[in-house]
Amino acid sequence: MAQPSGRSQRTNATLEEVALLAGVSRATVSRVVNGSLRVSPSVRLDVQAAIERLGYTPNLAARSLVTRRSDSIAVVITQPTGQVFADPFFPRLLRGISSTLAARDRQLILLMPELPADEARVANYLTAGHVDGALLVSLHEDDPLPARLTAAGMPIVLGGRPPKGVRVSYVDVDNRQGAQSAVAHLIATGRRVIATITGPLDTAPGIDRRQGYRDALAEGGLELDRTLEALGDFTPEGAAAALTELLAVHPEIDAIFAASDQMAITALSLLGASGRKVPGDVAVVGFDDLAIAVSTNPQLTSVHQPIEEMGHEMARLLVDAVDAPDPVPRRVILATELIQRASSAGRSSP
Repeated sequence: MAQPSGRSQRTNATLEEVALLAGVSRATVSRVVNGSLRVSPSVRLDVQAAIERLGYTPNLAARSLVTRRSDSIAVVITQPTGQVFADPFFPRLLRGISSTLAARDRQLILLMPELPADEARVANYLTAGHVDGALLVSLHEDDPLPARLTAAGMPIVLGGRPPKGVRVSYVDVDNRQGAQSAVAHLIATGRRVIATITGPLDTAPGIDRRQGYRDALAEGGLELDRTLEALGDFTPEGAAAALTELLAVHPEIDAIFAASDQMAITALSLLGASGRKVPGDVAVVGFDDLAIAVSTNPQLTSVHQPIEEMGHEMARLLVDAVDAPDPVPRRVILATELIQRASSAGRSSP
């Protein structure tokens, strides 16, 4: 490495000065700055040391012209803004995404289209070159966004199983097995009239968690009764309407599997208001294992899903696809675990 010229560190050093200090060509410095793999480890270390010594800051605008990259990743959450900020699931997912993107020197851009017109605008923005790739969260089955972005050649990773016919990388949790374990637990504690408050049935988690509920009933020898299934939308308001409907038709319900913790917590409140004791009269199990699950009375049994890890994996897959394009879609399925607490305690097996 060449000896420094004696100049102290400053922030307006040039590429040529970095090259002189490192004892390499200007082109080599440019390759290091732009993340090229065509540089030996020892030369890369010399250049990085010179950059740090001089306080060199790359011209990001010029760099993007050369690399055709923005070093930005979009996170698209197709839910109403109020729900995104009210549901603890989304901040935890974003925390996992953000930490991984920061470690890989990528900027996060959050987009939350609520209406079809918003989604069309978002699609135009994404395909105009403002970002290098997109993470899509909380999609509905008829959402055209994944197919449109894939057709435009944009790297994308989905949070959750993709719509039918769309071959893209995705990260999901084993929603079906998680729900099955929750309902099997309720059956094992002697519950026999088990209702479920589902998530939206045009989303993969809503569909898979309902199927897990049905799987457990079949395996436990209980007959499926669709009047014990009520549609929710992962919100307290949806859960309240669903539970009111269920109790009107089946006042004898002795257990409820809610497809999210927010809906399960609403059920705890409404059951108490109706004079039913939890878990004495009705057991309740949720899905998410949010921090608030240990603050309810009684504490909520819930299916734990590794939300932050899901965010980490989504970001990792996408940055890998941007850095080294791979046409083969990747799939990561994370395990769930039933965390038993007081809300589902009670009866022993008959």
